[in-house]
Amino acid sequence: MSHARPPAKTNAARYLDALGIHYELRAYDVDPDDLTAISVARKIGLPPEQVFKTLVTKSSDNTHIFAVIPGDAELDLKKLAATAATRKVELAALKDVEPLTGYIRGGVTVLAAKKPFPAFADETIEIFDLISISAGQRGLQLLLAPSDYLRATSATLADLTKSAGAAHP
Repeated sequence: MSHARPPAKTNAARYLDALGIHYELRAYDVDPDDLTAISVARKIGLPPEQVFKTLVTKSSDNTHIFAVIPGDAELDLKKLAATAATRKVELAALKDVEPLTGYIRGGVTVLAAKKPFPAFADETIEIFDLISISAGQRGLQLLLAPSDYLRATSATLADLTKSAGAAHP
């Protein structure tokens, strides 16, 4: 049984290879107008909470932090700041994402990023047998075990998302 392979492995896939971590590459059609993790989840056939998106943030002391959260969730910047022991965190400017990580929007991953920023993963990552993350380019996802992802990224587990139905003043 042969499977069509994507044309080339990404740096993120090669990084997992170097660590001896098993993964599956899954390609999907990219819609430049809809790069959401929810759209990606639909295209690769997984529930959105199992497709994790990687956000780049900047702290008040000017350091950058990766936040890895479920595709259907919203990052709680206050929770991330508390977890990262910094006063305040905001999303990094879109124009800064590629120079900081080496990846474009819709393709950002902690794996083999240009700079090894601290990474924090939402604690719900551990409830799945398999998760999906960007393989480092639009149109390609990596499917792997959460424990392998956490080992490869040295991410710290924390509650990082806004509670559903939380009241907003």
